[in-house]
Amino acid sequence: MEKINTAYFGEKFNQLQAEDTGNLISSLRKEGFNSFNKKGLPTHRNEEWKYTSVGDLFKKEYSIPDNSSDSVISKQHIDEIRLPGYEMANELIFINGKYAAELSTIRSPNEQLVILPLEDAANGDYKELVNAHLGKSSLYIQDGIHALNTSFIYGGVFIYAVKGQIIDNPVYLYHLSDAQNNHILSQPRSLVYVDKSAKLQLVESYKTIGPMDSFTNEVFEIIVNENAIVEYYKLQNDGINASQVGTTHIRQIGKSYVHTLAASLNGGIIRNNTNIIMEVEGNEAHMYGLYLLKGNTHVDNHTLVDNTMPNCFSNELYKGVMDEKSTGVFSGKIFVRPDAQKTNAYQTNNNILLSDDASVNTKPQLEIFADDVKCSHGCTVGRLDEEALFYLRTRGISKEHAQAMLLEAFAASVVEQIKIEPLRNYAQELIEERLKAAC
Repeated sequence: MEKINTAYFGEKFNQLQAEDTGNLISSLRKEGFNSFNKKGLPTHRNEEWKYTSVGDLFKKEYSIPDNSSDSVISKQHIDEIRLPGYEMANELIFINGKYAAELSTIRSPNEQLVILPLEDAANGDYKELVNAHLGKSSLYIQDGIHALNTSFIYGGVFIYAVKGQIIDNPVYLYHLSDAQNNHILSQPRSLVYVDKSAKLQLVESYKTIGPMDSFTNEVFEIIVNENAIVEYYKLQNDGINASQVGTTHIRQIGKSYVHTLAASLNGGIIRNNTNIIMEVEGNEAHMYGLYLLKGNTHVDNHTLVDNTMPNCFSNELYKGVMDEKSTGVFSGKIFVRPDAQKTNAYQTNNNILLSDDASVNTKPQLEIFADDVKCSHGCTVGRLDEEALFYLRTRGISKEHAQAMLLEAFAASVVEQIKIEPLRNYAQELIEERLKAAC
């Protein structure tokens, strides 16, 4: 347990509970805070956090914003972070972890997509759904960081994709941290319910405004029903003063299709937990990740696929390029439970080191308790292919350009999995700029 001064957290927690008591969310908060006090922050002695330390982050005096906090976020700030394709997207704005409905733009009709403050959903027509599904990620993520987010659930968002609706307008979630005057601890919380035969695309991005440090501690829970399709994309390209711990927890409670992709290009310390829980027979999931790192950026991708029922399929591909003094971590787990016969599950992690000072730790894992399955995992760590580089050089291509070409080809198999065309083109441009600068 990492020892920290919890007095400030306790004061803020008591203040929040006094303002919002006697409901489901306040009960969850209480459970979370008790768990946080018991577990504290994870350290290297925790196997799941062996290569990533968040203790030093909490040596700073972070401010936890509340309703009375002033934040000067202008329209210009929001315009600067808008992603390509925003004209057709539902744009949800979060300021310091709190959903700002007044700054958001909902383009899909209410008959297709319902977007509400989480508290309104929990106390209104969607009370049963929130009660049934909010907080289930704690069954899998049981560390103090996750518990800290649960301790401060407030200002979250509830998204409901209506049964049978193919929603053409993707949902863009922009997370802005106002670090102009204080170090900011933001703790966004989202619950998404995709009803039967619905299709929904979700995109998250992050931006820290100001010279101080930001730490975003996020939990994003997605429930996927029968015959539904979900695409989830996370784009991390913030400053070196921005650190993140994010959990994306997806439960496939009906036979459904899930497609996830996390692209990490810049930041301080980043930890991504991506969990897919296959709770019924016949589920399918595809998971992709790309991390292109430089400087002292540290990115830790933890993935989990839990096959609990038979005839499920999952495919996982994560790729990393580490330059300068950056570090990468990949830890992937595939569980195949005793009832999950006929499971097909595949996992691959490939890495390229561009510098002698860069490093990567990779740990693909299979835990199989059924006997009629097809599963494989593997990882590679190496340098650029010298023969391919030599071939390009003999064609009159400069060393720098040749390296960039090879790295772009290496990343392409992940980038092409972004199915929203404007977003895919934008990601490709960012990657090209990064690789040209690196070479």
